Amino acid sequence: MSVPIRNRVPNKKFVGHIITHYLKYDKENPFIFISALLAFLGIAAGVMVLMIAMGIMNGTQEEFTKKLFVMNYPLTVLPVEEDAVNDQLIKKLSENFPQLKFSPYYTTQVITKNDGAVQGSLLYGVDYDKESRLNAIFKKARGSTKSKFKVVIGEGLSFEMNAMKGDKVTLYFSEQTAAGFGTMPLQKRFVVDGVFKSGLKAYDKAIMYTTLEAFEKLLKRKDGFYDGLHIYCKEPLKEINRIREILPPTVVIEGWWQQNGNFFAAMAMEKKALFLVLLLIILVASLNIISSLLMTVMSRRSEIALMRTLGATKREIRAIFFRLGIIIGLAGIIAGTLIGALGIWALKTFDIISIPKDVYGTSRLPVDLLWSDFGFILLGTVVIILLSSLYPAKKAAQTDPLTVLRNE
Repeated sequence: MSVPIRNRVPNKKFVGHIITHYLKYDKENPFIFISALLAFLGIAAGVMVLMIAMGIMNGTQEEFTKKLFVMNYPLTVLPVEEDAVNDQLIKKLSENFPQLKFSPYYTTQVITKNDGAVQGSLLYGVDYDKESRLNAIFKKARGSTKSKFKVVIGEGLSFEMNAMKGDKVTLYFSEQTAAGFGTMPLQKRFVVDGVFKSGLKAYDKAIMYTTLEAFEKLLKRKDGFYDGLHIYCKEPLKEINRIREILPPTVVIEGWWQQNGNFFAAMAMEKKALFLVLLLIILVASLNIISSLLMTVMSRRSEIALMRTLGATKREIRAIFFRLGIIIGLAGIIAGTLIGALGIWALKTFDIISIPKDVYGTSRLPVDLLWSDFGFILLGTVVIILLSSLYPAKKAAQTDPLTVLRNE
């Protein structure tokens, strides 16, 4: 039983031979080849730029996240009622989550003065040993001063106060103390026990650490009752709900993403906007695919008509031009991926672009392309290429051999 021509499976050998022929440089129509070449280069450039741009966005976000973890811990427990965060709560959490690390703290605002310079700061009272297990920057900076009235300050504050390790600074508290017939702000001289460098200038100028005993002695804080509890865990998004289940209603727990939600939401929106804008490069390049294929169709109308009269089906003609567009697009994707990967490797390996360290937290441009982003780049590019190849292929298949040959 013979198969109808219109339902016949395309002859792969025939289709492949014609595609190879059309991909070659045509001296009579050089602009067709140039247009195809521009489409190839445009898609390659678009994929390359998208890979590098997404890599930079991810790298920057990860670098900021890493730096923010120095002062913004993965999880923080805060009291709703007075004295809600205490040693009993910490013991309960430690028993239920032995894999987590805890550091209770006091906090208050102070004014730091030394050598004629004055600066407002946020003072934390911490257990040095427990804080060191959570905070690698603090661990590296802490000294071995015996006094309870000691502070670890940031590099920026140390520079402004002209206070190096071993020097003393005066801290002014909001609490009042009796002085003659009146009162004056409570003040105390602290020895600088260490100087830390977080990589974020704003934090280095504003954050200070002292001992729990200093708060209890100066500000009369009750031993065993704290202003909050910092928690370190590797997967805070998963742990936060488990911890919340056993916490009393007198406390709340927050994740670092909630404390800095607006900042990271803005970065995520910027990343999406950048992806869509750069995808327009590929969209413009796809217009070259359409124009190249349409010019090929117009210049090869007599050949298409001849192929139709010799038995080629509309399906085979459609397959020829559709695959022609796919080949140009896939070649661009492969070239763009290779060049983009090379660019990312170069940016990671060599200090090609330097950025202000006090602004971005690092002097080398951070680049880290996620596989998910790379997948979206490929998906978006492939969809654009497929859509760009459909119309010219359909137009070629609609060529009427009788009309073309009659005009010829």
